[in-house]
Amino acid sequence: MKFGHHGGNHPVKDIDNNTVMITAQNHGFAVDEASMPATLRVTHKSLFDGTLQGIHRTDKPAFSFQGHPEASPGPHDAAPLFEHFIELIEQYRKTAK
Repeated sequence: MKFGHHGGNHPVKDIDNNTVMITAQNHGFAVDEASMPATLRVTHKSLFDGTLQGIHRTDKPAFSFQGHPEASPGPHDAAPLFEHFIELIEQYRKTAK
């Protein structure tokens, strides 16, 4: 990543829902999509430079988002991230032994 993402008002596309959220960012590194294992899929991309902003495990109830959803610059744009986290917890509770 030549330049980092710093500050608010960074547009990020949710690939699954084809929506855009306004996010707060503060990082200087990004995951190289070509280096990802088959157990990861891309969920979010920066509309500024196309870098990965979100990934989801296909074999485990886990995901990652490269930004600060708690900053809520949207102010509700990142709510689906928290909702998805709660969904994963509820699904895990149903299947955990």
